[in-house]
Order: sequence, then C-alpha cells, then structure tokens
Amino acid sequence: MRDSFLGKRIRGGGYAIKGAWLLLKHEQSIQVQFVLAIIMCIAGYFFDISKTEWMFQFVAIGLVMTAEGLNSGLEAMADFVHPDFHSKIGHIKDIAAGAVFIAAVTAVIIGAFIYFPYIF
Repeated sequence: MRDSFLGKRIRGGGYAIKGAWLLLKHEQSIQVQFVLAIIMCIAGYFFDISKTEWMFQFVAIGLVMTAEGLNSGLEAMADFVHPDFHSKIGHIKDIAAGAVFIAAVTAVIIGAFIYFPYIF
C-alpha cells in the first residue's frame, strides 16, 4: 500500500498539510493573512453575504495565501542557494513579492465589491 498510487497520494497530502502548518507557524506574512481571513469571515457572517459572495471571498483568501506561501518558499530557496546579497536574487524576490501584491490588490477589489453595498 505504501508505494501504491493511493499510498503516494496520501503521503503527499500529509506533506502538504505539514507545509501548511509550517507556514502558519513560522511565517509572519501568512499569519497576518490568516488573521485577516478570519476577520473577513466574521464580516461575511455579520453581513450575511450570499453563497456566491462567500465563494468569491474564499477564492480571494486562497489566492493571497497561496501567493504568500509560494513567495515564502521561493525566498527561502533563494536564501539557501545564495545566502549573500546578489542583485539577481533580489530581483527574483521582488518579482515574487510583486505577485503577492497583485493577489492582495485583487482580494481588496473583490472585498470592495462584496462589502461596499452592505456598508454604504
């Protein structure tokens, strides 16, 4: 069973859960995003948003947290490969941070579409 198709998928899922836990435990950027996600879920409950709005909200939360996680992984790998400052490593890190920024701006826009009608 261990080397079967299903066994490998189960083991891979375990690694994924471990990685998500490590992100939440050690990465401040993910911790901040996680707290914001909880706040947005409380807001969704408070304003009784629709099922469609919940779906968009969860997609936005997932987008930002995925981008943050990939950015954290890329930065850790870059630091491991080249611990000293290097302009190309800095450029790579800036691009990854830019992707997080784009995801975050997208999430804010989605949040505005969802919550402005309830607030105003």
